[in-house]
Amino acid sequence: MNPPELFFPKEEFRASFEEKGSTFLSFLMPHAYFVERLNALRAEHPKAVHFVSASRQFNEFGQIEESFSDDGEPKGTSGMPTLKVLRGYHLIDTALITVRYFGGTLLGTGGLVRAYTQSAKNVILGATLHPYKPCINKKLYLEYSHLQRAEYLSSKLELELVKEEFLPLGVNCQIKGEEQRIEGFLEAFKELFEKRSSLEA
Repeated sequence: MNPPELFFPKEEFRASFEEKGSTFLSFLMPHAYFVERLNALRAEHPKAVHFVSASRQFNEFGQIEESFSDDGEPKGTSGMPTLKVLRGYHLIDTALITVRYFGGTLLGTGGLVRAYTQSAKNVILGATLHPYKPCINKKLYLEYSHLQRAEYLSSKLELELVKEEFLPLGVNCQIKGEEQRIEGFLEAFKELFEKRSSLEA
């Protein structure tokens, strides 16, 4: 049986949910935004009582790493239910933060689980999700005469081109992104090199 298709958001989405006076503000985002946004949300919402979070991403060995935090809510009532929603919607490379403003009425263990679960679902259902394709890194050497073309192509193919070492005649680079797009990038450069070789012959 094939594993389920995975999805991720390319930008941040937000939604709100209310239960017995408490307000739950949920933020769904790419994992790369997670730490910075959590710190920013704490600063933006100084009167909020809890900042519950969960995340899923692949590590360098291709294994799924997960995290969650109840941030002071009773154990098992918020962070894990949020993580279960991320799993249920097959999300990866994704983080979800829920900011809670207390409304004066205790929700109880079951009420908290339902509230955080629904808040997480609301933001996911309102988000635009994209199929996840594994990313790879490739190292390559580029002559300075090819660098501008490489930067243009990498941008067009939504790849990240990192210049690591500048040498007398060129640059050692690393290209990061979806494997199929990287293959397209390298194929375009193969044609470029072949054209240059035929002109020089």
